[in-house]
Amino acid sequence: MAATGLGWRSCLCVHLAIFGWYVFTLRAYCSSEITDRNPGAQTYGGRWKYLTFINLVMQTVFFGLCVVTDIVHMAVSNKAARSGLPSLLLGTRDYIFTVLAFPVGMFVFASFWSIYAYNRELVYPKFLDDIIPIWINHALHTIIMPLLLVQMYLQLHKYPSRAKAILSLALFAALYLAWVLWVHHVSGIWVYPIMSHLSPVGLVVFLGVASLTMAPLYLLGEKMHQLMWRTAGGGGGKEKEVDSLAVK
Repeated sequence: MAATGLGWRSCLCVHLAIFGWYVFTLRAYCSSEITDRNPGAQTYGGRWKYLTFINLVMQTVFFGLCVVTDIVHMAVSNKAARSGLPSLLLGTRDYIFTVLAFPVGMFVFASFWSIYAYNRELVYPKFLDDIIPIWINHALHTIIMPLLLVQMYLQLHKYPSRAKAILSLALFAALYLAWVLWVHHVSGIWVYPIMSHLSPVGLVVFLGVASLTMAPLYLLGEKMHQLMWRTAGGGGGKEKEVDSLAVK
């Protein structure tokens, strides 16, 4: 059962709605107009060079996995759900959410709007408003945050050890940075406008700070999850359960 008191069937309804939203957003974004002013999708790496797009695909896959997990658990008994495919799906769901979906999604939200508030031309030039609908911009960079919080509140998640989680997140960040540098090496273009304005030292600092931000976001998610479920569970046995699931 979830902290909200919802069972698998109710969780499935929520997950189907969120999954449908992401599929719709992904299709709309991939169908957005490509012009000489916005040729990004046609240049080397296509949309896959943008962390925003990678995150969008990740969130879509994750909530699709949630739908499958809910359906499988509805179809088996509580005893059967403790092993085999149901247990594997549950463990995979928790790992993806805690280690990747939440910290990466929150990073996309926080980094985009922080830079946007400072100088939008460094991350999302104004001319893009005439090409990409505003609702898609918010779907990519804003709505991801409340949907992640909904998932955190909806179901209890088992967190891996911090060392394992941060190592996995660091590997993801390293692979993406290597991809960004490779794109620049091959095509001569920077994925984000802000990078073209930085000196070599400034670029190293910028990429380093961006990468190191991932770990605090993971720890934030872990802490929020504990507090949210303690509050929802009213303490006592539920608090012990939450502590046991959030492995240190």
